[in-house]
Formats: sequence, structure tokens, C-alpha cells
Amino acid sequence: MKSILFASFLAVLFCSCTKKEQVDVIVFNAKVYTVNAKFDAVEAFAVKDGKILALGTSDDIQSKYKAKEEINVDGKAVYPGFIDAHAHFFGYGQNLQTADLRDTKSWEEILNRLTEFAKTHPDGWLIGNGWDQNDWSNKAFPTNEKLSQLFPDRPVLLNRIDGHAAVANQKALDAAGIKGEQKLIGGDMLTENGKLTGVLIDNAVTLVESKIPSPDAKLAEKIFTDAQKNCFAVGLTTIDDCGLSYLAVEFIEKLQKENKLKMRLYVMLSDSEDNYKYLFSRGPIKTDRLNVRSFKVYADGALGSRGACLLHPYSDMPNKTGFLLSDQKHFEDVAKKIAANNFQMCTHAIGDSANRVMLNIYNKILKGKNDKRWRIEHAQLVNSKDFDLFGQANIIPSVQPTHATSDMYWAAQRLGAERVKQAYAYKQLLKQNGWIPLGTDFPVENINPLLTFYAATVREDAKGFPKGGFQMENALTPEEALRGMTIWAAKANFEEHEKGSLEKGKIADFVILDHDILKSTPQNILKTKVLKTFLNGEKVYEAK
Repeated sequence: MKSILFASFLAVLFCSCTKKEQVDVIVFNAKVYTVNAKFDAVEAFAVKDGKILALGTSDDIQSKYKAKEEINVDGKAVYPGFIDAHAHFFGYGQNLQTADLRDTKSWEEILNRLTEFAKTHPDGWLIGNGWDQNDWSNKAFPTNEKLSQLFPDRPVLLNRIDGHAAVANQKALDAAGIKGEQKLIGGDMLTENGKLTGVLIDNAVTLVESKIPSPDAKLAEKIFTDAQKNCFAVGLTTIDDCGLSYLAVEFIEKLQKENKLKMRLYVMLSDSEDNYKYLFSRGPIKTDRLNVRSFKVYADGALGSRGACLLHPYSDMPNKTGFLLSDQKHFEDVAKKIAANNFQMCTHAIGDSANRVMLNIYNKILKGKNDKRWRIEHAQLVNSKDFDLFGQANIIPSVQPTHATSDMYWAAQRLGAERVKQAYAYKQLLKQNGWIPLGTDFPVENINPLLTFYAATVREDAKGFPKGGFQMENALTPEEALRGMTIWAAKANFEEHEKGSLEKGKIADFVILDHDILKSTPQNILKTKVLKTFLNGEKVYEAK
């Protein structure tokens, strides 16, 4: 009798064990924000073959599945992998190879940093990035005399933080064949007493940049992999790289096939005839890590360098209104061409005039409600009469909240007290379609998406300025901000059915944080660290 009971017990035990399905990863004892339609939170989920297999309580998941790797999160918060809806991934990687001029407080400090950098980078063009004259006590643009004296035989180009202005030394101007001021569409060369200062705005910068040699394959690989490492460390799993050439896309494909580049990229090709011919001929490119189906067009420049195209003059420089970077016919022709080939159009527009021009063109081409998901990148200043143009044709405003907290110190000086109220209007823009994708625009801003969350919801700087927040009527709620960094960013890329939320059947991209940002105080949001980042259920970053 005892042997029969024992055999029965073994049979039951054996059956119960075999009922557990084998999976790759189980995450349990967590606060998992699924970011599904109901914004549900669960305790655990199982991952198999790179996708979410099931979600539920820890007991439920662990009773049904057994895994090669079980991750006890100890009550920490888990989120879908963060998606940056507007950035410059390759450009950021390039900047990591150049002189870092961010947070400099004077032109003299820039020259000192550059001199030190040149000692360890003695060959070729000397490139620096990230200066902002608005951070200096003397907020005027610099002149290049000292730069030319320090580097008489080596071309130097120092890019402003927004990428829409630069300072070139005489050697760089000579390399570009710039002998004196010349008229440009969508560009400017600043002069002082009839002499070039070396400061170039928008299309004038391109004249010099075109002379800089392209990186070789070894350097290009380092650019991508260095950028990837840092982006995984802040929880990013998909990045929209806004404005590359088709040659860069082919190199990305090569690196991804070699498994050297794991980051998921949504690439917008730049506005050039070669890029149009390439993608129209080849068709959309879609793999699990690469999506190329859109084009990036530039309508105007940036507010900080007064290249943003305004309906009325700058309040702090009444003789300037900025400018469009091409004539309106070009934008309309491009829009027709992109629409005819069924691709997505994404246009950089900062000023209220540029936004009006592009919104009117979009509405003319799209002809009312649609699901083309054409985007306006930045939409920083929109005239009060033009907001409804977004909703009329389902045009997507793709915004970067840290621009508001970076610009708030001087934006009112540029725009005036009344006009600035129509700027950085994220809540008002959200209402147009009921959703809004968020990004950083790195390397213009910091790559950390948690700063995006902070700027969108708190709208203060790290020191708590201004008290109560900057134009808080346009702040987003924590839920809206998280959706903007995940599912809404995925939707802007036509990828909401495969990523952006932790749901059954979607790819297992997720991030574990040491604080719950949806429940944190503002200061704790800034202190929050990424503990682990996963792509396809594979750990690609772990904090040391």
C-alpha cells in the first residue's frame, strides 16, 4: 500500500513539474508598468524567444513557467524600454570623438579646452561641439581672431549646441573657399566692421562642413558602438536618428548583421536627391532593429542662434526674423514627392512662421484626416491660430521637453512676454491628436530620457528654478510623459504593435530603475538610476 501511495505521489510531482513551460527569462517581485491601454501594473512577466509570453502575479508566472534566468527585482519599478522619438545617434557618437565644449562659461574657456584637446588629437580637422553663448556673461557671438592665431595651419570648426551655428577659423574658411560675405538662401555669415567674424549660421555652416573628410569604416564603427553603449546605460532601446544618408543606413545594416550594433534605430533620411532616389527605388526597410520609411526636412534654424523663422521680428533683435532654409516651393515639391511614394515626412520647424508654412503645406497635401503620421519635429513656437492645423490633418508634433527647460532662461527675451506663452506648449499640442511622442534631440540636449520625463512634468531646472515650474499650463502628467517616451514614440514610428508597452506578443525591451519615477518627488526623479536594460530579453546594460 505504501509503495502505491509513494508511486502516486511521484506521478503527481512529475506531472506538476512537466506542466511548467520553459521560457528564457522571468521577471518577478516587481512593479511593472505595462503602459498598455489601461496603464495596468503587474508583478511579473515571462519572456520567450525575445518576446513577452505572459504577465501576471509573481505566483502565477512562477507556477506556470520555469526559466533559464529568473530576475527578482525586489519591488523595483520596471518600464518598457525607453524610445527617443527625436535624436541624432550618429551625431552623438561623432561628438564623443571631438572636443566637448558644453557648459563652457566664456569664449576663453572654449579656447583653453580646445588647446588641451589638440594636444592628444594632433592631426586633421579640429572639431568641437556644444558651446552656447547664452551661458556666457557676454552673450554676444565670438569672433575668430584668437582661434586663427592659435591654429593658423589647422582647420577648426566649433559647432554651437543646437547644430545651427558654428565658429570657423581662417584656415577652415579658406578650405571652404569663403573669401568674404556671400548671400545664401537659409544661411548667414556674420560680419563686424565689414570683416567676417567666422560665425556661420545654418546653410553657411554646411559650406565648411562639406570639406571635412568622412570617417573611415573603423572610426564609423567606433562612433556607432560608443553611442550605443552610453544609450543602453540610460535605458534607451530604440532611437529615432533624424537625418542620415543612405550610405550611413547601409553601414548600419552591415553592423547589425555582424551583431556589433544591437540598438534599434528608426532612421529618417536627409532631404537630398540621392536619398530620395535610393529609398524610392529600394522601398521601405524594416527589420526587428532597423526601420527606414521617412525623410527629415529642415524648414528653419534654431531660436538660440536666431535662425528660427518668425512671423514678427525677434524681441531682442528687431532687424531679424530668421529665415526658411529653402524656398516654399521646395518644401511643397518634396511633400508631393514623399506623399506620392507613400513615405513619412518629418520636418524640423522651430519658429511660428516655419510651423505655419509647413502645417499649411502638410494640410494641402494630406487633405484632411489620415494615418500618414507626418510629423513636425520640435514645434517649439506655434501661433495660437495654427494649433488646430495639427489636428485637422492628424499631423504629429514631435517635441523635446528639455528644450523648454534649457531655453526658459532667455526665451522671453527672444520672443517677448506674450509670444513666449505660445512656445513649448506640449499640453496644447497633445490635445490635437490625443497623443504626442517625446525625445531629447541629443546631442543638443543630454541623452538621458529621465531628464525628458522631469522636464515634461516638473518644468524646472535641477535647482528648482523657476519655483512652481515654467509655463506649467503646458506640463504633462507623469502618465502622459511615460507614454510619450514609450508607446506614443513607438506609434510615431508605426511600431506600436511591436514595442512601446509590455504586453503579450511584443518584444521584450525593458528597463529596471532604482526609483519609481511615477511616484517620486522631483528631486528623486533626477537621482534615479538605471539598474539594468534589456533588449529582446537580453541584458545589454547593468549598473556597476
